[in-house]
Amino acid sequence: MECTSAALPRCNVTIRNPAYAQNGDGLDIESCSNVHVTGCTFDVGDDAICIKSGKDRAGRMRGAPTSNVLIEECKVYSGHGGFVIGSEMSGGVYNVAVRNCLFIGTDTGIKFKSTRGRGGAVSGIHISEIKMVGIAGDAITADLYYGRKTAGQHAEPVDESTPVFDGISISGISCTGAARAIWLNGLPEMPIRNISISNSTISAEAGAIINNADSVTLHNVTINHSTGSRLTVTNTANLTDR
Repeated sequence: MECTSAALPRCNVTIRNPAYAQNGDGLDIESCSNVHVTGCTFDVGDDAICIKSGKDRAGRMRGAPTSNVLIEECKVYSGHGGFVIGSEMSGGVYNVAVRNCLFIGTDTGIKFKSTRGRGGAVSGIHISEIKMVGIAGDAITADLYYGRKTAGQHAEPVDESTPVFDGISISGISCTGAARAIWLNGLPEMPIRNISISNSTISAEAGAIINNADSVTLHNVTINHSTGSRLTVTNTANLTDR
């Protein structure tokens, strides 16, 4: 759905889908601009709050991005992802802010997903003050091999079908319990670029893994992990961890 200037302001909307519901998303914001969502509650079988903008060539030809979105003070009690961008983001996603939300018992807390063939660009994403509890998988993940069983390191030519993620800021994350803290997995031909994670504390079984990324900053990020290394980095340039 394409729309301009939509709002769910403090209207105490609760969206529930059964856990077994296939593709049972809570709220999909697709190809919309000037959207404000406040104080909603989600208990769903798939992604809870999801940003999209069309799929593959059809989405690129339509060229209708999602932009200027504010999501705040929402609660998610179950679902595949608390806040998600993708995987259908071929028209682009720009200028999105998410703040002061609570995710409990989701498979992933914050998730960015795409794959070769999508194209489109995601930039200007700002996520802050998110509390997570009992996350089954990753607290934070960005995976450009979505839907593929293996992530080979063979670079393919860059063209309009190559997805671009460049410019993501995440701060003030508090996560108590996750399988893994952070998973960033870009493409060899198009690394995930300019990601900043700051002032956050994540308690998880495993630490952070960063692969095929460029210009990643971890500032004042505490990872309390019980297995493996705090941080594993491969095929990544310009990493700052302080």
